Amino acid sequence: MEPNTELLHVDWPSDAHTLKIPIVDVTNPRFALDDNPSTRASLQQLYEVEEQRQAKTPRLISALTLRLGARQSRLLHGLVHAGTDHLGGLHTYLMKLGADNLPAGFDGPIDRKVAATPHALSMRLRLQQCAMLLAEGLQDALAQSPSKPLHMLNIAGGTAIDSLNALILLHLKDPALLRRPIKIFVLDIDPIAPDFGARAASVLSAPGHILSGLDLHFEHQPYDWNDTKPLADRIRQSAASQAILAASSEGGLFEYATDSAIVANLQVFAHATDVKVIVGSVTCSDPLRRASIKRARFKLILRGVEGINELAEQAGLELSRFEHTPLSDQVLLRPKAASSPEVP
Repeated sequence: MEPNTELLHVDWPSDAHTLKIPIVDVTNPRFALDDNPSTRASLQQLYEVEEQRQAKTPRLISALTLRLGARQSRLLHGLVHAGTDHLGGLHTYLMKLGADNLPAGFDGPIDRKVAATPHALSMRLRLQQCAMLLAEGLQDALAQSPSKPLHMLNIAGGTAIDSLNALILLHLKDPALLRRPIKIFVLDIDPIAPDFGARAASVLSAPGHILSGLDLHFEHQPYDWNDTKPLADRIRQSAASQAILAASSEGGLFEYATDSAIVANLQVFAHATDVKVIVGSVTCSDPLRRASIKRARFKLILRGVEGINELAEQAGLELSRFEHTPLSDQVLLRPKAASSPEVP
């Protein structure tokens, strides 16, 4: 099948009017980024130049510049006035739209400049890589078990746009892979971004659209990753229906949680049956990224591939594959018993 070129929107209530927010589809040329050694090297170079410029700017000047810019940019305003722990799920989503796809009110000159920074481009590539890893990690399992339901668990998933894009990629690969009941469970403390995700799922699966005809259900469940009981309960319910399980956490669990919380969550997956793949992003731990994090307010934990591999080993999982952006490494983990190809 040919990649989709239609730009779909979610009608999102905002203040006195409704925003038409585009739905990211990484197969659509409006959103797709070239991902090869050359483009990655170019993005890395842009990121390094920007970080070096930021490092030379006095913090007071930088803070004043940001606050002044935030008065003219809703996108920048969200960054400057976000909580100290993390950027909200819906605002993170807006950062992934790209300069040419911002909704009205978020598309001023400074907004477009923010959306074109190497940081925003890295976030877009992070999403694209996570969706690709999920799709490729699930493909064989879906082909080998055509009658089993598919359950996708998204921890701190926000809009779960990575899960939705994994379905788009699988549908383009072979629509027959998705002829089964499909459920996306978003486990997140924030209900706002999952609400957007549910609306996006409804639009994508509407007649005539890219996921039309899918038996797709989207559900949000409040979740604190420091208490894994709800996750274990959710997995037991999925196992009872003999569902194929996939998990992901783009920009969430592996980037903000403590080591012990990550291991506890991964152990739940490692001890479950029919878990085929766990995908997530991990903040890079190189010196340049460390210097960048020191200037930031968000409490990201730098682990890199090496750090998450150690935690995965503790939990009984192993690293199968990873992809890289200047901000993060995207990893694919599997239960050790499932690391070799399955026999039909």
